[in-house]
Amino acid sequence: MPYSQSRARARDRGNVLGRLEFLSLHQPLRNSSNDNNRGASRRAGPGKHHQNPQNDHQQEPGEGAKERKEPPRLPEEDCMQLNPSFKGIAMNSLLAIDIHLSKRLGVCVHTSSSWGSVRSVFTLLALTGHGITWICGTLVCLTRSSTLAGQEVLVNLLLALILDILTVAGVQKLVRRKGPWEMTPGFLDYVAMDVYSFPAAHASRAAMVSKFLLSHLVLAVPLRILLVVWAFLVGLSRVLLGRHHVTDMACGFALGLLHFSLVETVWLSSNACQTLISIGTLSWSPFP
Repeated sequence: MPYSQSRARARDRGNVLGRLEFLSLHQPLRNSSNDNNRGASRRAGPGKHHQNPQNDHQQEPGEGAKERKEPPRLPEEDCMQLNPSFKGIAMNSLLAIDIHLSKRLGVCVHTSSSWGSVRSVFTLLALTGHGITWICGTLVCLTRSSTLAGQEVLVNLLLALILDILTVAGVQKLVRRKGPWEMTPGFLDYVAMDVYSFPAAHASRAAMVSKFLLSHLVLAVPLRILLVVWAFLVGLSRVLLGRHHVTDMACGFALGLLHFSLVETVWLSSNACQTLISIGTLSWSPFP
């Protein structure tokens, strides 16, 4: 018995370090180990996330599902179309009226149309306002003119025609508006660069020529009225043939009057016209 008691006391002395107050001396705390593990995971986290982004998507399926459930946001353009302004509504309404009226007036588009029997008449009338027709006619008259005043008027008319063709062709190239009916331009239209609808080249040319002739020729009243009616019918004929809209014709008339005002502003004198005629006939010399 005494031997067993002494042996038990020795065992208790050896287990003194197992008491609670001595555990911190020879065992690391669990909280510190957990903190160290968390810090290590934080330091290693960005690298792992950068190396294998697919694991993150697999570990977080809930967030992907939430993103899928969110409705797509409409862009600002769609919102603007859903709530148009008064100006946009007015413009769209005017364009719709213009297209509808132009299609209703296209009574000579085909030979089977309501006015198809007189289609050739309006085609001939439109030809009288073509740019090639007026340029060729002006050149013929210029070669036969023998007065300085007549040559001055004809040279300025020729320059006005060239200005009208180039300006209308440039605007048509920028706008690229198609006609109310799907029609292929003719050969003369390609030559005069009259391919698109806006503005109407025939209407512009007819308005400019009629205003030009009324200002520089002495004509009787019936001829003056006939000239104005001719200009209007030339512009209208292109609408009846389905080549232009009504607004194209109206803008063509306005552009023709603008061309006339511009030509009157930069009117060439008789000496300048004689110089241009000499250059054109290859008889001009810089040393008189």
